[in-house]
Amino acid sequence: MTFTSDLRDRFAVSTWSLHRALGGTYPYKPGGTDAPERQPTYGEGSIELIDLPAALASRGIHRMEICSFHLPSRSPTYIASLRTAFETAGVKVQTLLVEDGDLSNAETAERDMQWMASWIEIAVALGAENMRVIAGKAQPTDEALTRAEKHLRWLAEKMEGSGVRLVVENWFALLPGPVEVNRVLDALGGKLGLNGDFGNWEGAGKYGDLAQIMGRAELCHAKAHYDDDGIDTGDYVRCVELSNAAGYKGPFTLIYSSDFHEDEWAGILEERDCISGVLQKSAAAA
Repeated sequence: MTFTSDLRDRFAVSTWSLHRALGGTYPYKPGGTDAPERQPTYGEGSIELIDLPAALASRGIHRMEICSFHLPSRSPTYIASLRTAFETAGVKVQTLLVEDGDLSNAETAERDMQWMASWIEIAVALGAENMRVIAGKAQPTDEALTRAEKHLRWLAEKMEGSGVRLVVENWFALLPGPVEVNRVLDALGGKLGLNGDFGNWEGAGKYGDLAQIMGRAELCHAKAHYDDDGIDTGDYVRCVELSNAAGYKGPFTLIYSSDFHEDEWAGILEERDCISGVLQKSAAAA
C-alpha cells in the first residue's frame, strides 16, 4: 500500500506489539531496583530494542512507543545510544510508557509519584514527545480521583519546560468510563493529555464511551481484536470511524497482542492496512 507523507505520520508501533520478538522484560517498579535483571518473560527473543527503530523504518513506520519494561538499562550511556539509533533511523520516540505505579492508592501514591518522576529524565534523554503514566487502579471514588488528580498535577508541573507531555489513558479501575476520564482531564486544565485506547473498554457501551473521549485524545492505542478467524475488522473499522467522527487527528499506535499471526510484524502491518483503508476512504469522501 502506498502512503502519503500525511498518512505516514499517522502510525506508530508500541514495543508491546513486539513483546515476543523482544522476548525479555525488565521489571522496574516503585521500591525496586533501578537495574533489574532481564526476565525471559516471552522467551529468548529475536531482536534487541536498539535495533527496532531501523526495523520499523524499513517497514515505513516512523513513530514508536517504548514500554518501560523493555528498556535493558536506564544508564545515560545506553539511553544516549538508543536515542542515536532512533535519530539514525528517522524514527520519533512518540511516548515512553511508564508501566507501573498507582497514583490513587492512599498508602503508596506519594512513593509512586516520585518513582514516576524519576522517568522524566529518561523521557527527556530519549527525546520522547510524551510520557504516559498510570492514573490509578483504585475504584473511582471522589477521594481516589482527587488524590490521583493532585499527583498528576504535581507531575505535570514538574515536567513543564521539559518538552515532554504527560498523558494518561482510559485504563484500570480508576478510569472506567468517559465521566471519570473527562473529570480528570478537566481537573488538570490542559496540563494533561489523553491517550485513547480501543482495547481497554469492552461491552455494549464501548463505542459510545469511546466516542465521548476520542475528541480529546492526542494519542491512540489502536488494538485490534482477533478470534480464530482472524482480525475483527468490523470492530476495528468502527473504532477508527468513531475516532474520525469525534475529531481525532493524532497517530494510531498499532497494538498487536494476538497469537493469530506467528510473526508479530504480520499482525502489525495488517492493522496498519486496515486503518489506512478507513483513513483513505474518509479523505476521499471529504
